[in-house]
Amino acid sequence: MNAPSRNAPFSTQGMTAFDHPEFSGHEQVVFAHDRETGLRAILCVHDSRLGPALGGCRIWPYATTEDALRDALRLSRGMTYKNALAGLDLGGGKAVIIADPRQDKTPALMRAFGRHVARMNGSYITAEDVGVSADDMEEVARETEHVRGTRATGLGDPSPYTALGVFAGIRAALAHVNGTDSLIGCTVSVQGLGHVGFDVARQLKAAGARLIVSDIHQPAVDRAVAELEAVAVSPAEAHAVQADVYAPCALGAVLNAVTIPQIKARIVAGAANNQLATPADGQALKDRGILYAPDYAINAGGVISIALATPGGDDLLVRDKTLAIGATLTRIFQRAEAEGLTPETIADRLAEERLAAAGK
Repeated sequence: MNAPSRNAPFSTQGMTAFDHPEFSGHEQVVFAHDRETGLRAILCVHDSRLGPALGGCRIWPYATTEDALRDALRLSRGMTYKNALAGLDLGGGKAVIIADPRQDKTPALMRAFGRHVARMNGSYITAEDVGVSADDMEEVARETEHVRGTRATGLGDPSPYTALGVFAGIRAALAHVNGTDSLIGCTVSVQGLGHVGFDVARQLKAAGARLIVSDIHQPAVDRAVAELEAVAVSPAEAHAVQADVYAPCALGAVLNAVTIPQIKARIVAGAANNQLATPADGQALKDRGILYAPDYAINAGGVISIALATPGGDDLLVRDKTLAIGATLTRIFQRAEAEGLTPETIADRLAEERLAAAGK
């Protein structure tokens, strides 16, 4: 996939943000450009009833601007629900930068993005996401105070807390399905070995799991094979291997009409955002007897860390609230089973109940 030319105009194939099927009542959608660096970004605020919109910045070489807009809108809405379900007094937002993080990302590009965040006057607070590092956020912080996950705002890199929450969520799912949260003898297919995915794999290995791993970045796969005694497969096979748990930890929409019939695991629980390609795919998982841990519930550890951390403080509060993700998921699984609904339907209802109460 190649990034579009930096001189190419924004194009959504005749579609405005208002018309987009993923618009979902967004409060603010900003298309941002910087001539000097070639920055092209979309910054979204979905819902601010609980507070300023907090959500990470993703850098990805989207094939079209419409692809970038779809991703930004879906991720932004997902942050509204994630922050609400995590009990945070923050709304939901997201930003995407259309670029290849391995080739196009520069300190100047990140500072240009920071200037656009500053222009939003606190309606959107940014942090790191796919393609963005803690060092990148330090560059953004040179231009705006509306940034989290930096040395000045607390604990720095949020990815270890995201991974910790995913690990706790996998154990909760195992306990619901097997009656025990033990990972000894379990096989987990971890798809995506970035900062979060590799740390999830490390914790799973330490708890006794056997690992199957995949990533588009071969050095990450080689590292997992060498350090974690993992078995490598291609990313296209990760969902279909024989495993107890399938853990998507890369990009979204991996649970769809093609992949779901091929899944052999009884549990899908991973860090990726927007794993369901369509709402119908959640029902398809349920119909196959596969337990799905709603992505925005299980991967909330990172946003918890950047929301609650204090400069110079310890991380005990953050770790406790992150580990509580397991209890939240247990409540979701039990209620979904009792009511005959999908886990994501119950998670949505819990988040919407809190949003509705805040809007009164």
